Formats: sequence, C-alpha cells, structure tokens
Amino acid sequence: MNEDSNKNLKGFSRYLVNAGLLELDAALEAEKKAKEEGIPLITYVVRNGLVPSRQIAVLAHQEFGLPLFDLDAINKDILALQEVEADLFTKHHVLPLVRRGNRLFLAASDPTNQEAIKEIQFSTGLAIEIILVEEEKLEAALEQASQTQDAAMGAMLEENLENIDFGLDGDGEIDEESQTEIDEAPVVRFVNKILLDAINGGVSDIHFEPYEKRYRIRYRQDGLLFEKASPPVNIAQRLASRLKVMARLNIAERRVPQDGRIKLKVSKHHAIDFRVNTCPTVYGEKVVLRILDASAATLGVDALGFEEDQKELFMQAIKKPYGMILVTGPTGSGKTVSLYTALNILNSPEVNISTAEDPVEIQVEGINQVNINPSSGLHFADALRAFLRQDPDIIMVGEIRDLETGEIAVKAAQTGHMVLSTLHTNDAPQTLTRLANMGIPPYNIASSVNLIMAQRLGRRLCENCKDIEDLPRTALLEEGFTEEEIAEGLTIYKAVGCDKCNNGYKGRVGIFEILPVSEGIAQIILEEGNAMQLKEQALKEGYYYDLRTAGLLKVKNGITSLEEINRITKD
Repeated sequence: MNEDSNKNLKGFSRYLVNAGLLELDAALEAEKKAKEEGIPLITYVVRNGLVPSRQIAVLAHQEFGLPLFDLDAINKDILALQEVEADLFTKHHVLPLVRRGNRLFLAASDPTNQEAIKEIQFSTGLAIEIILVEEEKLEAALEQASQTQDAAMGAMLEENLENIDFGLDGDGEIDEESQTEIDEAPVVRFVNKILLDAINGGVSDIHFEPYEKRYRIRYRQDGLLFEKASPPVNIAQRLASRLKVMARLNIAERRVPQDGRIKLKVSKHHAIDFRVNTCPTVYGEKVVLRILDASAATLGVDALGFEEDQKELFMQAIKKPYGMILVTGPTGSGKTVSLYTALNILNSPEVNISTAEDPVEIQVEGINQVNINPSSGLHFADALRAFLRQDPDIIMVGEIRDLETGEIAVKAAQTGHMVLSTLHTNDAPQTLTRLANMGIPPYNIASSVNLIMAQRLGRRLCENCKDIEDLPRTALLEEGFTEEEIAEGLTIYKAVGCDKCNNGYKGRVGIFEILPVSEGIAQIILEEGNAMQLKEQALKEGYYYDLRTAGLLKVKNGITSLEEINRITKD
C-alpha cells in the first residue's frame, strides 16, 4: 500500500491498513464512527469484530517494540489506581498498573495515544511507560476498576460520615454561635448520610420539605419522587441551616430564596457537586439539592437512546458548519445532557465553544461557560453579544426566552456559527411556530434552523425481572400499534420489581422526536403555516415520527413498558 492511499488515516488505523488487517475504506469508516461515538478507534474496531483484539496487540508490539503483557496475569486489587484521577484514565482508555519510583507503568491498547501520555505525565509528575495489552481485556479491567473505586468510595464515606470534606462555594458570613448550633454531630451525620445514599443510589434531586406536623425528605430517582426519610419536625430549621452552611448561604436570611453550591470531596481526585436552592414556605424553608452528574454528558451519543435513523439526522445536523439546533421538552427531560453530548463530540482544539447557562450545571474542560446572572445585569442576550465579539465557532444558549435573545441567536446562526439552544414547547413542530409567535420573521427561522428535537425521559425496564405482558389485540390497536406489528408477533413487557431495581425500573432512556428543516418545511414556515401543516409535511417526507410513535418503538424493543410510555407521552 503506497503512502498516498492512506494519508488521510490517523493514529493506529494506518498500521492496521498497512498490515492488511483492515481495508482502507473500512478504516476510514471506523475512524468516523469511533469519533461520532466518542470512543477510541481500537475499541470500535474490536467491539464491531473488524479485527481480533490479539492481532492488534501483536501488531502494536511488532511495530513499536513495546512490551506485551497479559492483563489476566495481574491481581487487579493491587493496581496503582490511586496514582491517576479516575476520570483521566477512563477518558484516555488506559489503566495504571504499577508505580516504580518516579515511573508509572500504564496499560494501553493504542501506543499512538500521545495525548494520554502527556496529560497523565503532567497530572502526576511521573515518567510514563506504556505496556501493551489486548483491548478486550483492557475494557474489562477498566470496568472492574471503576466498580472497585465506586465501592471503595462508598465504604470510605460510610466509615467517615462526620469527616467528609465539603468544599464551600459562594458567600455568607456565619457567627460562631450559629456555627456551633448547627454543627452538632447528629444533624451533621444525618445530612451526610442522606447525601451519601443519594449519590450511591443514582438520585438526581433531594427535597427537604417542612410541614406543620411532619418533615419529609424525598429522592427523585429515574424521574419520580419517593419518600426517603421522615425526621422529627422539630429539627427542620437545623437541617435547613446545616445545608445552608454547607452551601455558604446566609443562614440568618429566611424570607427570600437563595441559591448556592456544595462541593463534596470524596477523595483526593474526585468531587461531586450539588446545586442548592432554598425557598421559604408556610412552615419553614424547603431546600432542594440537584446532584450535578458531569459524567452523564460524556457517555456518547449511543447512550441517549436514539433510533438509528434519528441518530443519523442528529449527527448530520451537528456536523454542519453553521445553523441552529433547538431542543425542546419539559424540565428534567434531559435537554442539557443532549446538548452537552453534542458539544463533547464537537469539542476539539480547532474550535472555540462558548455557552451561556442559568446556571452552568456540567463543567467541561475546553468550553468557555458563562453563568447568567440577571440580578447583576447579565442576561442571555448580553452574553450572546459578548460571544459574537470573541471569535466563536459554536455557541450554546441555555434557553431562548425572549425576542431579543432569539434575534441574536438567529443572526449568529446566519453568519457562520453553529448555535444550540432550548425552548419550552410540547413537540418539534410547535417549536417553529413558537419562534414566529415570539416575533422572529419567518424567513429568518427558515434560513437559520437546521433541526428541532423534542424529547422526554422514560424509565428503563429492569432486565433482571421484567415479564411479558399479555394484552388483547384490540387494546394494542387502541394504544397505537399497527396490524402488521401485531401480526409479526409483538411482545411487550411489564415492570415487576426485584432487589436490583426500583419498582421494576432501572435507569432511564430518551424518547425523541426529530424534525430536520427540509426545503418543504422551510416553504411552509415562509408561508406562515401552523404546527399541524408542518407535521403533515414532515410525515409526507418520510423521516419523521412523533414522540408517541418513538415511545411505542421502545416498548416494541422491550426497553420500557407501555404503562411508562403512556405516563410520559399520552395526552
């Protein structure tokens, strides 16, 4: 193979092609797909059975002269995981094996990954030496290392509840007497335990709620609230004060809402953030904590729950050099995670990305993030104007709330920038008419918007306990399934419940309605057509189906139950 034929290849794919293990077209396609999915090339090649893991390891050993090691031969309990931040070795798909003096030996399947070597060397201050291992065994070891660290973190926190180190953000003065009152051991220990259980349980929000004769604490898990604890009502103020101290809020102010953050340092290299909001109620202050999970936005596009055709439309839209992508849905429907998944795919040293959010929930290296602060005069429109003077390539606006913000976003999309934002509407076609109702001229909407995506989050059925649900044919037809689907042998499942899940469900999956703005759609927008006309045109063009249909597809594929889809999509 000559040099010209594979000059477009990057990294290790060139060696695979030169060795005859992979065809050039297959290598280029693998590079493209791996980048889209946010995974290393070798991981993609092995997962999809393109080249055996062992052959890749032997080739790397021959080409680079690095030692080849069998990961099965090492006791995973003695790995030098503490030497490198977990996020760092997971990000670069390498595994710390052992430290010898000032040298750290890293297991890797891709010896061309110089970025990993440089970043880990800078982070640890150690000299890095690469040991080649098979990709399949590396993936399994990384998964085991992640589980080991999670278990160790939970055990460490359980044993040291009173001594958890909380980094304090924000402002607020606390007098010595107040500090002594709210730092009493039982309250401290109780609050820390509530936070710990929430982290270990995959909870998204914690509600501390005072009432006249009782006090309750609720967790939001997989989108639904359930009661976790009911402490004595007479400690309500002490619980609120403890949380406010941790978030560096003013504990003397109980008449107005306050916002703050808590940083929970669970180890030297790992911290978890909570967004804190207080609100005065009739019987005291209600406090709500949102657990900010940055890892949720780095799982890759496949983790969102797209159907294959939807994923293709989404990837095509974000790869365009300019235009606008709008995501719509109610609070808690995963809009931020979807937007940040797109930003993570686009995030590279070659582009300038800026975001304006209220507030910034997911902090990402390489992206310039701005907290909107209306009380100090910083609104979405002000941040957008500033971004346009900062040589941007990609802009994310937390929400288009008014005409001024919408006009600036449209202008940016029309002048060579990619703009991502959210709106609050019920479905994709209504989003386009909402922009027009805000006062944005139809010709500006038609020329700037590339794609609209409406979404919901549904609970996933537990694979351990889900069971077949037997429904009559007439009931299936009424729910929206077709005669053809029923004739093919439609099998749907129901939630049961076991010790491994939450009432038959475990985790959540996205339900999407994706509407690209085609020439036909743009023409209806220019003619000031309504949402119904837009929907009819999209159905004619054949690439569109609504949230209900997308939900029924998840039911048909055994991912969720009909009951759950009815909960989130039925009018």
